[in-house]
Amino acid sequence: MLWAADAVGQYSFAKADCAVSRPVINMYSSPSADGDVVSQALYGTGVLSLEEKSGWIKIRTADGYAGWVTAGDITALHAEYAREGKAVRVVELSANLYREPDVTKHAPVLNLPWESRLEVLSGDVDEHGAWLHVRLVNGETAYVQQGDVSADFSFLTIDQTIQLARKFLGITYTWGGVSSYGYDCSGFTQMLVRQRGIIMPRDAGLQANWSGVTPVERQNLTPGDLLFFGDRAKSITHTGMYIGGGEFIHATTHAHPVVQISKLDDMPWTKLLVAVRRVK
Repeated sequence: MLWAADAVGQYSFAKADCAVSRPVINMYSSPSADGDVVSQALYGTGVLSLEEKSGWIKIRTADGYAGWVTAGDITALHAEYAREGKAVRVVELSANLYREPDVTKHAPVLNLPWESRLEVLSGDVDEHGAWLHVRLVNGETAYVQQGDVSADFSFLTIDQTIQLARKFLGITYTWGGVSSYGYDCSGFTQMLVRQRGIIMPRDAGLQANWSGVTPVERQNLTPGDLLFFGDRAKSITHTGMYIGGGEFIHATTHAHPVVQISKLDDMPWTKLLVAVRRVK
């Protein structure tokens, strides 16, 4: 097994040898920016390097997805980054990091999206308790405001997950996106299910056929169920999460390309629904 859930609810590679060193990196299908984006990876997450070619490195993320990134996107690890007990994660849609504990003196050194992981330098908090001193992936240090991060990695209930999902309403749809800078449909549902302590496949079709879900009839829908859309069951092209009251939340390009709430009985969704799944 290459990945595992640790005691604080994060997923990390048992064999990770690198960590993502930019806020969000694109993973390409080939070692070229002209290739299509297959997924993304977030700052501070561990990845496994597989192959190197002309300034590009093929990596695998904790969900088993592989893609090419530029060599500057990741940093080799000599020890686990942001390990249990020293980790916080960004809990706002984005968070600024500064070279000193002051928002006015200099521009942020980094702006990180939701879920980015940071390593706390022990016992180094400012006198007012408003800031944390953190170590970056590249070994440098920075400061982040306490209100932007949390050391609580507890798993969420389904109701809490749905409440969280609404936080992302209006976030731009981005093909291959897995961050609060932009999600695609399956990246969004994968993130929501991960908050419950469950890691599932990256793509909608794989999610629908995953062993970790069970089929559900449409008339038996309950909040938290996953909805899959397409021309037919073997051609799934979209997914979302049912939130109750005949509505579901999803990242979509339909009408306007953002995370939004739609009614399941509306067109085209009612016609395109081909599968419902409940996470076991």
